[in-house]
Amino acid sequence: MSGELKLPFTTRIGRATDLAAINSTLERARNEEWATRLADKDVTLWSNDAVVQAKIANRLGWLDAPTHFTAQIPALEGFGEKIRDAGFTTAIVAGMGGSSLAPEVLATAFAAIDDWLKVRVCDSTDPAAVAAALRGLDPKNTLVIVASKSGTTTETLSFAAYAAEWIGAAVGGAENALSSIIAISDPSPCVDGIPGNEKMLDRFLNPADIGGRYSALSFVGLVPASLLGIDLDPLLAAGSVAAAELREPEPTANRSVALGVLIGALAREGRDKLTLVVDAPIDGFGAWAEQLVAESTGKHGVGVVPVDGEPLGAVSDYQEDRLFVRISLDGGRAPVAADGSSVETRLSALAAAGHPLIELNLGDPIDLGGEFMRWEIATAIAGVVLGINPFDEPNVTESKNNTVAVLGELATAGRLPDLAPKTADGALQIWVDNALPAAFSDDAVKLVAGQLQRLAPRGYVGIHAYIATTPERTVALTSIRLLLRDATRRSTTVGYGPRFLHSTGQLHKGGAATGWFVQLVASHPADIKIPGKPFSFGQLVDAQSLGDARSLVDHGLPVLRIHLGADPDAGLAAVESLFRRALNT
Repeated sequence: MSGELKLPFTTRIGRATDLAAINSTLERARNEEWATRLADKDVTLWSNDAVVQAKIANRLGWLDAPTHFTAQIPALEGFGEKIRDAGFTTAIVAGMGGSSLAPEVLATAFAAIDDWLKVRVCDSTDPAAVAAALRGLDPKNTLVIVASKSGTTTETLSFAAYAAEWIGAAVGGAENALSSIIAISDPSPCVDGIPGNEKMLDRFLNPADIGGRYSALSFVGLVPASLLGIDLDPLLAAGSVAAAELREPEPTANRSVALGVLIGALAREGRDKLTLVVDAPIDGFGAWAEQLVAESTGKHGVGVVPVDGEPLGAVSDYQEDRLFVRISLDGGRAPVAADGSSVETRLSALAAAGHPLIELNLGDPIDLGGEFMRWEIATAIAGVVLGINPFDEPNVTESKNNTVAVLGELATAGRLPDLAPKTADGALQIWVDNALPAAFSDDAVKLVAGQLQRLAPRGYVGIHAYIATTPERTVALTSIRLLLRDATRRSTTVGYGPRFLHSTGQLHKGGAATGWFVQLVASHPADIKIPGKPFSFGQLVDAQSLGDARSLVDHGLPVLRIHLGADPDAGLAAVESLFRRALNT
């Protein structure tokens, strides 16, 4: 059937109903001139409500980003050279969501460039993660980038305060530390929320009409790129080409529009689990796209669930709710399937079994400039298909507000609220939302088995790990997610907290109510005080996990909260053992 679909990229569409839905939506895109209207910033694409239209009109500046920031290249490259020549060797991006993920993509993809700065990202409030971000660095040659569109991001400002104190101890005080810190924000009043910004080494102010998750080709991505030594001319030229391609009115000849049509049309057909398979070293693109798609489409009971980093399994491991997207890189390293086999072999088998497959290829990491732009366009088009506004995030503030409430309880009572565990399994303390029948609460295995019965038929598993990221923990979490995927045939996602709250968190609360959530938390034997705050990093991350648990429960979603104890690595092994026993009951 896929031979009937001629697009600017390779596709395999095996189910007649999927193909019919795609062709029907392509026809609509053609007749309603989606490409031209998006290029012209026609807000009626997404809404007929004047109030909503006005808000959307203030979120379309990303369409002009390649042109606008091309004029900034000399200044950006001059800044990068100035910082390198001043002796800085490492830059740490303090940001969340859209402010951290694009820099992380670029830092990984271009890590091999010599004689320039190395870029790290800190997008966690876990004290072990905060300590790890600075470990091994010399404060005298470390640059801190405070990236916050609003200027009020709690996580970002907390780390910035701690990093400023760390630098200040080595350079003679907080005032001197500001010479090692820069800010990326929106113009006043937003940037005014960043303490000391007017005295920092530099400030980069984005156009206010560029939303956070659409900001990859703004100062958010380009300032770190200049420090990495990336040639900005071809990076932005690739973005400009993608922006120019949007003017192609025929959707079957327009790569970005066609991609958005397929994502949206297949989601409406029930293929709403967008599974990304990306080559290294550009594999960070999967997490960036996950944030873009999830936060843009997951609202009003609909949405696309991006699945990043889940190793491919056998055909029997999947339901008919997947769309696979393979993003390869010439000379890149393909991920391996769960059993160690080639992903190409697995994808061929999945496509032959009827699962739709899109294949995209990048010739060079510099082509990421175009791919950022194309996926932003595609996501905006998917929003048209799904009938939602892809530029707002109506549920994101819920967990933030709950976190503030929990911190208020800490201030009043002197301690965080206590969630009494329903049961224990060795060192694991287990809590479950009250919707689970009481009969399951006396035994850990029975409790988990009972909770598993609440998996939605075409739902997904969301694992939320409020612990510091390490390669070993990612391996352990991958093992847990594959255990659950293979046993239940449900899609699985893994997010480290609190970073996922700024990406997939919107989808969890605002999308289809099909998520089943495992929240993993731990003790903080080496906590860190946040300068100027009445709470520590450990208390903040705990408040964020409690706040999000409350938000999920308020939406009637299943939540299994497991306290790993003081040793997260041992705790993760115990969680896998617990799940294995529960799945065999």
